[in-house]
Amino acid sequence: MHITFAEPADLGYLIAEDRHLPRSVLEQKVQRREILLLWHENLRAGALRYGFFWDEIPFMNLLWVQEGLRGKGLGTGLISFWENEMRESGHEMVMTSTLSNERAQHLYRRLGYKDCGCLLMPEEPLEILFSKRLT
Repeated sequence: MHITFAEPADLGYLIAEDRHLPRSVLEQKVQRREILLLWHENLRAGALRYGFFWDEIPFMNLLWVQEGLRGKGLGTGLISFWENEMRESGHEMVMTSTLSNERAQHLYRRLGYKDCGCLLMPEEPLEILFSKRLT
């Protein structure tokens, strides 16, 4: 496993795999170093995309590991790398969220994330918010 910040050369991969954001936004996030790429056997195998909650707390918006490689600790490694980068950048806390019907909530809790709120959008399952102190 190898983790790098996404570069402009990775845009094709990101556009194909992350259908949540338009190309222009992905380009901006690559420039701001807000996307990490997971490499496995010299191939792109996943990504972590983040932004900032309240413009100051790093917030993991997307964690994705290629099917077939899930359950092998690669996502955990990607999260740990991101947490270390955020700690080294001076941040004391990180956040993320997941739908209440998704398994990711168990991963986040196992990694020390604490439930800190929720959001209920029309016709959607409950969104659980998590936070983790990095100090």
